[in-house]
Amino acid sequence: MDVTQFFLDVLKYTLSGLMVFFAAYFLLKSHFDTYYNLKELEYKTIIIKDMLPLKLQAYERMILFVERINPTSLMLRVHSSGMSAREIQNLILSEVRAEYQHNISQQLYVSKGAWDIIKRVKDDTLGMVNQATNNLPPEASAVELSKIIFARLEELDDNPYDLALMVLKNDIQEF
Repeated sequence: MDVTQFFLDVLKYTLSGLMVFFAAYFLLKSHFDTYYNLKELEYKTIIIKDMLPLKLQAYERMILFVERINPTSLMLRVHSSGMSAREIQNLILSEVRAEYQHNISQQLYVSKGAWDIIKRVKDDTLGMVNQATNNLPPEASAVELSKIIFARLEELDDNPYDLALMVLKNDIQEF
C-alpha cells in the first residue's frame, strides 16, 4: 500500500504542477502576445511616420514630371524662334529622358500601377514626338511640329496626362 500511496502522491503533485504550469503558460502567453502586437504596432507607426513624407514627395515629383513632359507645357518651355522640327524634337527627347532619369528612383515610393503609368506616359510622349516629326518634311519648322502634336492630343478622347494625374492623385488618397 505504501507504493500505491507513493504513486498517487506523485501523480497528484505532478497533475497539480502541470495545471499550475499550463495556467502560467497561458497567462504569460497572452501577455507576451499583447506585448508583441503592441511593439509591432509601434514599429509600423514609426515606419509610416518616416515613409509617409517620402511617399508624398515622390508623388509630388511624379505629378511634376507628368506636367513637365506634357507637350503643351514642354513645347512652350523648350521652343525658341527659328527652330526646326528636328532641333526641337532632339531637345524634347533629351528633356523628357533627363526628367525621367532624374526621377527614376521615385519608383521605390510610388505604387507599381502609378510607376507603370509614368513609364507609359513617357514612352507615349517620346513616340508621339518621333511619329509627328517623321511625318514632316526635313525642312519643317518647330511650329509645324507643335501644331501636329497639339492636333493629335485634341483627337484623343481622354488626355493621357490628365489620366496619369488622376491615377497619381487617387493613389495618394489611399494612404
